[in-house]
Order: sequence, then C-alpha cells, then structure tokens
Amino acid sequence: MLTETLITAALLATTALAAPAPNPIQLMTRAPSPGVVITKCAQPGMLALAYDDGPYQYTSQLVDILNAAGAKATFFWTGTLYGCIYNQAAAVKKAFASGHQLASHTWTHPHMSSYSAAQITTEMTKVETAFANLIGKKPLYMRPPYLETGGQVLPVLKSMNYKVITDDIDTGDWNNQTPAQSEAKFTQAGAGGNGHIPLMHETYSTTVNTLTPWLINWAKQNNLKLVTVAECLGDKGGEYQSASFPVQPGPFSC
Repeated sequence: MLTETLITAALLATTALAAPAPNPIQLMTRAPSPGVVITKCAQPGMLALAYDDGPYQYTSQLVDILNAAGAKATFFWTGTLYGCIYNQAAAVKKAFASGHQLASHTWTHPHMSSYSAAQITTEMTKVETAFANLIGKKPLYMRPPYLETGGQVLPVLKSMNYKVITDDIDTGDWNNQTPAQSEAKFTQAGAGGNGHIPLMHETYSTTVNTLTPWLINWAKQNNLKLVTVAECLGDKGGEYQSASFPVQPGPFSC
C-alpha cells in the first residue's frame, strides 16, 4: 500500500512538472473585457492609429495613405455626424476590404451620459444595422462621443458586449491644435511602454495629410508596428460579432 502511494505521488509530481506554465505574453494579451474603459494598448512595440467622426470626404484618401505604408488603423464611425454614413458607402467598403478595423462612435454623436439605457441602445444598434448593410458585420468596439462614460453608458455597453476605447494621447486636432503641436505630444510621450491609442479625427484635412504621414514615419523610426486597436489589445479577430449578415444593395437613408 505504501509503495502504491509513493508511486501515485511520484506520477502526480511528474504530471505537474510537465504541465506548461502560462505564457506571460498570452496572459497579458487576453481579450479585453466589455464595458471597461481601455485607454492604451496591452503590449509594447505597437501604435494603434484611431480616427473618430467619419466617414467623411477624406476617408478614402486616408485609407490610401495608410495602405501605401502597410499600416492598419481603426475608424470609429457615426451614422449622421458628417452626413449620412450611406453616402460614404464606397469609402466604408474600401476601408473594410483593406483590413482596417471599423468600430462604432454612435449614430448621432450625442452626450450619452444623460441618456436612458434604451436611448443608448438605439444609438448603438443603428450603427450596427448600417455596418451589417454595408460590410456584413456588426462591430464589437466603440469609442464614446466626447469620451463620456457616465450614467448608463458602461452598463449598457457591457450588456451589448462592447469594448470601450478612449485614448492616452489627445492630439487636440478637434481643438484647433496644429499638426506640429500634436506631433510634440507623441514625442513627449515617447515610444516606450505599452502602445498608444490616440484620439484623432479624420474630418480634418491636416490630420489626414500632415499628422498621419508624420505618425507613420515616427512609428517606423521607433520600430512600432501600426495595428488596429483590437490587435494591440491582443484581440485580433475579435473586432466584430461572430455572425455575418448579407450585404444589402440599398438604397438606404439615415
């Protein structure tokens, strides 16, 4: 009996030693939780360019700039802020086909902290419907307008399984700051540590034509990979709901 006990103990110890230890990189990059505010990447060596408020007249041009550099970016889009999203259908489909991440910035860009749960849900589902019509997918990432997350915002977004992104560098393009002023913020923040998720707006020509090329070059100089927000959070492949939807020919209206 004693011999059998000793043999069993030895086998258990051997099994425990043989079991692989958790990979710290894998632990670090597990998919982010929904309904929790995320401000920056979960790993170093990356930069997640993230643009708000489109799609707009510069979207297609921005996609060309990113594609030429082999860069991937994330677009947080509204339904109606700069015109109806369906009016930019070609640019939306171009960005998606190019491998960029398309995410939600709500339908009308409201101050949602004062909204009811039903109102917040409507803001999100309208964007989902437009995405499904245009690209056949519904997003699982969003950035709240004005970065406001009070009231019912986070509980509702958690219930809808949305990852909530804000930023760790505000370029200030929305506040009339020049590209040079925005660039200085990245230089000051540096390229070390976990990657940045900046707040930028594709609705400004200077952000598209001046700041973005500078950031592409800055990333290259600092050996940073330009990736989507989902990838920089270790969630590549988790950008959208698993279900696919038939792309609709339209016409649509907002």
